[in-house]
Amino acid sequence: MNTETTILLVGHGSRGREGNKETINFAAQWRERHPAWRIEVCFIEHAEVLLDDGLDRAARQAKKVLVIPFILNAAGHVKMELPAAIESARLRHPAVEFAVTRHLGMGREMFAVLQGQLDRLIKQLAVPDPMTTGVVLLGRGSSDAGANGELAKMARWIFEENEHELVDLAFTGVTWPRLETVVQRQVKLGMMQIAIVPVYLFTGVLIERIQAQVERLRQQYPQISFALGTHFGFDQGVFELLDEKVNGELPEGRMLECDGCKYRELAEDEHLHDHSHTATGGCGHGQEHAHDHAHCQHSHA
Repeated sequence: MNTETTILLVGHGSRGREGNKETINFAAQWRERHPAWRIEVCFIEHAEVLLDDGLDRAARQAKKVLVIPFILNAAGHVKMELPAAIESARLRHPAVEFAVTRHLGMGREMFAVLQGQLDRLIKQLAVPDPMTTGVVLLGRGSSDAGANGELAKMARWIFEENEHELVDLAFTGVTWPRLETVVQRQVKLGMMQIAIVPVYLFTGVLIERIQAQVERLRQQYPQISFALGTHFGFDQGVFELLDEKVNGELPEGRMLECDGCKYRELAEDEHLHDHSHTATGGCGHGQEHAHDHAHCQHSHA
């Protein structure tokens, strides 16, 4: 890592102070692993240091700023707000190069983290028969179908890697189904134990809400054994994933999937349904893509 490069972790931001504190603590632990790296933190919302301020701070005494969206799934914040903020920062700091990695995403690295969470929950349940032990992946929920679909992919991978009869998906808000509905279905289908895996990096208001929901479910279904996981932002796998991003997951100068593509320019035009372009148009995957403008989902030709 060049000493003239600043790494900027961009968190989502939480209404609860503890969530943002944990993101800042994560950055502190990451600095301890790489004392030569310059690592800064900002948030998209609900925090003191927001995008513009964070980008300006990172650009000071730097020739390059490497922006890492410290977010699990890419929805409007990553696809729209972040690229717009970076374009403005480029105008304010013309001598500084701004590069962006992909968000954390739902790939093999994150799957390994979720599988580790599930393994720990199964041990808490005294390793019951997987055929009578349901699993629920519980995500934040988004109005972006692509972001929800990424979590659905993780649910499928969990199903294929294990022997559980039921692996379902639930959301804490925005979209459906909700946790109570999924638990009701699993109980009707004969599950005796249910392992709930929240897909959250850090604590916050929603984590507290989930804990309250599960406590009510325990009272409602006293015959069912529930095991509830927790946020996993400090998992070793998350640190390793960020290391990979800094050490060259993307070629030099590559941006986000949608940074530079017409999606952001046309998203507000209700009459435009989709468009396509090759990698030379800005997405940089080396293959031709079709973009659905409503969700910016990429399908490889």
